[in-house]
Amino acid sequence: MSLFHIFVVAVIQGVTEFLPISSSGHLILIPALTDWPDQGRGIDVAVHVGTLFAVLIYFWRDVLAAFNGFLLLLVGRVTQGGKLAFALIIGTVPVVIAGYFAAKTGLIDQMRSAEVIGWTMLGFGIVLYLSDKIGMKIRRIEHITVASALIIGLAQVLALIPGTSRSGITMTAGRFLGYERHAAAHFSMLMSIPVILAAGLLDGLELYEKGELAVGSDAIITAALAFLCAIGALAAMMAWLKHAGFTPFVIYRVLLGAGLLWWVYS
Repeated sequence: MSLFHIFVVAVIQGVTEFLPISSSGHLILIPALTDWPDQGRGIDVAVHVGTLFAVLIYFWRDVLAAFNGFLLLLVGRVTQGGKLAFALIIGTVPVVIAGYFAAKTGLIDQMRSAEVIGWTMLGFGIVLYLSDKIGMKIRRIEHITVASALIIGLAQVLALIPGTSRSGITMTAGRFLGYERHAAAHFSMLMSIPVILAAGLLDGLELYEKGELAVGSDAIITAALAFLCAIGALAAMMAWLKHAGFTPFVIYRVLLGAGLLWWVYS
């Protein structure tokens, strides 16, 4: 990969991983809209590592509280951190199960097309807008329940379809359930930790078994750039959602989705 190719992949992954505009959809579009080859699974692992470190550092207090709370749950003590940890576990189980079977059947690979991304960008962008306008603003992150976590986790399964956006669909579900914008985004970002970790580990294990897991300069540069872009985009979005809504992301999704569909069908 050229340095420019690495830069583009890292920046796009870093910026779009946590914004509700689908990182997977954008990465699929890179080779589809250019003459560049697919970046490969090794680079995918690298960008996962970079974005994982970004969310861990940004939400380090919540991560520490959830980890300590989980340990206390094992000895029978229930804390707010333990409740959060349990909610994250419940919310992650559906996508892990669905992702496993989707990968085994090759269903995910069959949906990696500009046409699918166009429809999901457009459709789920409109749904995000509706949730933001209809959803009440009465719940905060400390009000998360097992039932809410399960519903948001089931919604997260839809993110297996390229272009849906994991963060977008979980924020959408959170807003429909009455969580404030910032709270819906907060829980969505915390839910990304086990999902990114699982995806990175599975890809890394598969590459290791094939003898293809080698940490080269390309991977290191990609991970570092993805980290910097991800933590910047994450901080900007969380600050924005304290005072404003999802409309800019909706407009971007609708325009990109409509443009892709026009390109595909013309």
